[in-house]
Amino acid sequence: MVSLQPEDMGAVINRLRRAQGQLGGVLAMIENGRECEDVVTQLAAVSKAVDRAAFSIIATTLRQCVDAGDADSLDSKRLEKLFLSLA
Repeated sequence: MVSLQPEDMGAVINRLRRAQGQLGGVLAMIENGRECEDVVTQLAAVSKAVDRAAFSIIATTLRQCVDAGDADSLDSKRLEKLFLSLA
């Protein structure tokens, strides 16, 4: 079994915290009646940040599986499901 270690996830945690702040900004923009284009631009930035964090988590997990020689954790159907969940 592979688990995510907080010390290995520093960059991911930072990226998700920034995305959390950006999302709060999007909510404030909506509440303040900002232009639709501005809101959509910020939503796209939040989405990209979350996607990059997710891909980083998957890459880290794969690396840990390979390093541990854990063939069961590398099941192709499970990996495919993970990747498709981000599509």
